[in-house]
Amino acid sequence: MTGAVPEPLPDWLSAARRIVVLTGAGISTESGIPDYRGPNGVWTKDPDAEKLVTLSYYVSDPDIRRRAWLMRRELTGDIAPNAGHRALADLERQGRLRALLTQNIDGLHQQAGSSPGVVLELHGTIHEVACLSCGDRTTMGSAMERIDAGAPDPACVVCGGILKSATISFGQELDSAVIAAAADAASECDVFLAVGTSLTVHPAAGLTDIAAAYGARIVVVNAEPTPYDPLADLVVREPIGRSLPLLLGTAHQHS
Repeated sequence: MTGAVPEPLPDWLSAARRIVVLTGAGISTESGIPDYRGPNGVWTKDPDAEKLVTLSYYVSDPDIRRRAWLMRRELTGDIAPNAGHRALADLERQGRLRALLTQNIDGLHQQAGSSPGVVLELHGTIHEVACLSCGDRTTMGSAMERIDAGAPDPACVVCGGILKSATISFGQELDSAVIAAAADAASECDVFLAVGTSLTVHPAAGLTDIAAAYGARIVVVNAEPTPYDPLADLVVREPIGRSLPLLLGTAHQHS
C-alpha cells in the first residue's frame, strides 16, 4: 500500500508495542535543516559540499576545515524540533517505542523530549567536538567561541591535533557498539518504521533487512521512493510532520 496514511490504521500498527524507528534527514527538513540527497539536497546542488564531510579531504585541506566549521554553525543555530520529532517523543511516553535509531546529527529528537537512552545516534552528534589525534571531547559551543575569537580552524587544546565535530564522516569508522545496539533493537521489534531516510546508506539501511528477517512489519515514510518500498507493508508519501502523528496515534496530543 503506497500513498496516504490509511484510515483506519491497520490493526498490526495500532497494536504494535515494540516499535523501532529509523530517522534520516527528511524528518528535520521541516525544522529548516536541508537534506543531502533529495532533489534540492545539499550534495545534489553542490557536489563539492560532500568533501566537507569526507575525512581524507578534511584532514588534508585546511580550507575544507574552515568551510566545515561555517557549515556546523548553521547546523547548531536556532533550530527547533517539529511535529515529527514530537510524535516520536509521544510514542515513547506511550511505552510503545523500543528504540529510536537516527542517522541525523542534529540532536532534535532529544530536544523534542526523546530520552537520550532511547536514541541511538548512528552517525554521531554535531553538539560535541572530538580531536582526531588524542580523542579529547569538548562541546561544539566552546569550539565556536574560539572561532568567534579569531581561530577559523581551532586545534585541540590538549595535543594540537585536528578537531572535528563528533560526527561520522565518509571514510570514518562507525561506533561498533552503537551499530550492534541498533541491530539488536531491529531484531526485537514488531514494527520497523523508516522515516525521512533514502535507505541507501549502509549499515543503517540494512537494519530494515534485519527487522524484516525477524518478522517485523515494515513502514516507510519518505517523499521519494526507496529501495525498500517493495519490502514494506505500508509506504507513506505525505509530509512527515502531518503523517507521523496520524500513523502513531499521537495526533491529538498537541492539538
